[in-house]
Amino acid sequence: MAEKLNPGELFPNLTLHVVGGGEIELPAELDSSMTFVLFFRGHW
Repeated sequence: MAEKLNPGELFPNLTLHVVGGGEIELPAELDSSMTFVLFFRGHW
């Protein structure tokens, strides 16, 4: 199981595939220092 982020910790660098194609790099491509990120596990 992955470790949880604690208050004040930096978000790890991630490259994610987005719906419809392409990729986004987090947190490098975020427009704000305060952002919600929602991960949807999809259908199993």
